[in-house]
Amino acid sequence: MGKTVFVTGGTGYIGRPLVETLVARKHAVVALARAGSEDRVAAGATAVIGDALDAASFAYSIPRAATVVHLVGTPHPNPSKTAEFERVDLASIQATATAAMNTGAAHIVYVSVARPAPLMRSYIAARERGEAAVLATGIPATFVRPWYVLGPGHYWPVALQPLYALARLFPPTREQAIRLGLVKLDEIVAALVSAVETPPGEGPRIFDVPAIARSRL
Repeated sequence: MGKTVFVTGGTGYIGRPLVETLVARKHAVVALARAGSEDRVAAGATAVIGDALDAASFAYSIPRAATVVHLVGTPHPNPSKTAEFERVDLASIQATATAAMNTGAAHIVYVSVARPAPLMRSYIAARERGEAAVLATGIPATFVRPWYVLGPGHYWPVALQPLYALARLFPPTREQAIRLGLVKLDEIVAALVSAVETPPGEGPRIFDVPAIARSRL
């Protein structure tokens, strides 16, 4: 049977193809959108207008026992955006966690980030605190932890693939190269669909980079 799924960031880079895929797989999808962006929600999903930073603006739209998928974040994150990681990334998952708890959600799927890593420490710190906010709800949770997702408009790291391949050959750098590897847009969408369709047991379930890269629909 199809799941009832509430998606934040459903009109974004990962969100739109995810919503399209969930709808195609016969899930009932409700997608949160900013005012004026509701026409960007994929056909077949129900668009609701709200502010991802304000739980009260969208909590009423989360169906009871729904799976909540949180995708809101700062576009093209880089070390200069520390303030945005606090204002947007962290604040939005805290709002989503609060709304999910207050409406009786059954499962939270949160796109976090791979770690540890030598770069992007403020981004990682915000996502770690986001995971803590999800765990504090007591709702079963799945954390999907990519490093960089290749896809339309996000192809520049392709040039780094030879370096990744070289790093995987040497024991001192192999583990980090694997942990912080690149994944494709269709792979993370497949991982998220898998997370939605197979809720976790006890404790948080984690899709790390290798698990995401193995994901297929």
